[in-house]
Amino acid sequence: MSENLRFDGRVVVITGAGSGLGRAYALEFAKRGAKIVVNDLGGSVKGEGKSTRAADEVAEMVRNAGSVAAVNYDSVENGDKIIKTAIDAFGRVDIIINNAGILRDVSMLKMTSSDWDTIINVHLKGTFSVTKAAWKYFKDQGYGRIVNTSSGSGIYGNFGQANYGAAKMGIHGFTQVLAKEGEKYNIKANSICPVAASRMTQDLFTPELMELLVPEKIVPFVVCLCHESCKENGGLFEVAGGWFTRLRWQRAQGAFLKGKFTAEDVKKEWTKVNCFNGLNDYPTGTQDTIGKIISFSSENAKPKL
Repeated sequence: MSENLRFDGRVVVITGAGSGLGRAYALEFAKRGAKIVVNDLGGSVKGEGKSTRAADEVAEMVRNAGSVAAVNYDSVENGDKIIKTAIDAFGRVDIIINNAGILRDVSMLKMTSSDWDTIINVHLKGTFSVTKAAWKYFKDQGYGRIVNTSSGSGIYGNFGQANYGAAKMGIHGFTQVLAKEGEKYNIKANSICPVAASRMTQDLFTPELMELLVPEKIVPFVVCLCHESCKENGGLFEVAGGWFTRLRWQRAQGAFLKGKFTAEDVKKEWTKVNCFNGLNDYPTGTQDTIGKIISFSSENAKPKL
């Protein structure tokens, strides 16, 4: 990559840019020459209410940093309005960072349909809505960079976050499809799982952790992902406190049973189903799975000498 990662002439749309990570993104991209669309509904952590103050303050900070900003106060569920703000103000959109989020933590027994739908709508549908609205512009100009925000709650699970975890894992699945569909148009999409001090995490972390996990330690990695020189596509990255790492699927040894077989036959092979010892099998798509099955079938069809 270039030693000096500039974004002159680029338009960056950042959702949830009124505080925390979103604000940190906006200020850093502004310093690097980008034009910023500051989107924030201005609601509470639970998604209640709205206000223009947070977005207005960040937009002013962007201007004080020597760049230009357009402000949007719409919910991410109305992604077309957010992207329209970028087009009306700057005539283009180059980068979107789907960062907006809320929490409605509750155990499965107590979770309501409203708790579920609200989280899915903001996180998963919101990510889709903003991306969908920008996609035609990315395709027409032959350029686009997308960073979607997943979470360890989706990858690993977390008590009381069935709604949030489902949305966040869905976001990475969405990212992987975008990466495949957009590659020929020079549209790159990646997911990050950030752990950062914010109003959403202030009740979870100690003061020492809050100091370590400042948003500013996430931002440089996202800047790299968004630059035109970055070739990463479809990746999933954990990012926290200055530590950056890529995650990937690994396939176990597995068991292949030919002909007719029963549940009891499967049970006998359960150790193989779960065995990862000494294996370096890292699938990247369903085609790898089909290839395995065909290979096993062919091997079993060969006559024994």
